[in-house]
Amino acid sequence: MDSQQKSEKHVRGGSIVAEYLLTVPSFVWLCVFFLIPTILVFAIAFRTADPFGGIDSGWTLETVKNVLRADYVAVFWRTIWVSCVVTAICLLLGIPVGYWIAQQNPKYRYWYLLAVIIPLWTNFLIRIFAWRVLLHPEGFLRRTLLWLGLIPEDLFLLNNMGAVIIVTVYTCLPFAILPIYAAAEKFNFSLIEAARDLGASRFYAFRSIFLPGIKRGIITAILVVFIPAMGSYAIPDLVGGADGELLGNKIAIRASANRNLPEAAALAALLSLIITVPVLIAFLKQKRVFRAITNLRRSAGDSAK
Repeated sequence: MDSQQKSEKHVRGGSIVAEYLLTVPSFVWLCVFFLIPTILVFAIAFRTADPFGGIDSGWTLETVKNVLRADYVAVFWRTIWVSCVVTAICLLLGIPVGYWIAQQNPKYRYWYLLAVIIPLWTNFLIRIFAWRVLLHPEGFLRRTLLWLGLIPEDLFLLNNMGAVIIVTVYTCLPFAILPIYAAAEKFNFSLIEAARDLGASRFYAFRSIFLPGIKRGIITAILVVFIPAMGSYAIPDLVGGADGELLGNKIAIRASANRNLPEAAALAALLSLIITVPVLIAFLKQKRVFRAITNLRRSAGDSAK
């Protein structure tokens, strides 16, 4: 009996060591390419700028105070509400698409997923320039809308916030559809049929049964859309014009054109803190859901005994 317990402890200890060894490369990668650069960015935010475009040896709080000016606050607010709008539109489009694909015949389901993924095979900048051509004042889309009388003559589709939202939604939509579909594929659709048999409307069954059932997929979709939208730089720069400038553009200007690295670092640090909020909320919700599931399983096991 003692030898059996010793062998079990030995096997358990060996598996723990193996797990640690497998984790070390990922941990080192995260430390070198994520944790250390993040610490450096936060540290540079409290340094002074060198007159020649570098980083001086002094420490100051003026840089952090400087990025809280009214003009920066306006850009922060614009970045947040644009990212929220993009995330909401991607969810409104991605949930029905993921729901529809999950209900299709498995024989054709992967062809629909391929159609969702194919735009990602094209270079990111090429897709943005394609939208510039499409939204151009002399482009096909605007001419068609003018010919149909749907827009006035003085309305332009390019170099405004609407263009930024449209192109960002186009770019982020596949990343919203895929996690929603992954969650919907595992969903038991007989629950919706049972609710319909009990008198629930189709919309009520969809809202009260399907959406809570794919909650993890929705949370993942929110994160993978909201975070890139918050740091978007190329899309506002190419289709937004002067009115479509977001925080990513401010950081790029301060880091390259103005060569004010501490101010660019302070903006990046503040952006990181803003992005951390939804990530923490999602983490806490996921932890709460996991804990509730664990408690239900334990209570079910106790009742079975």
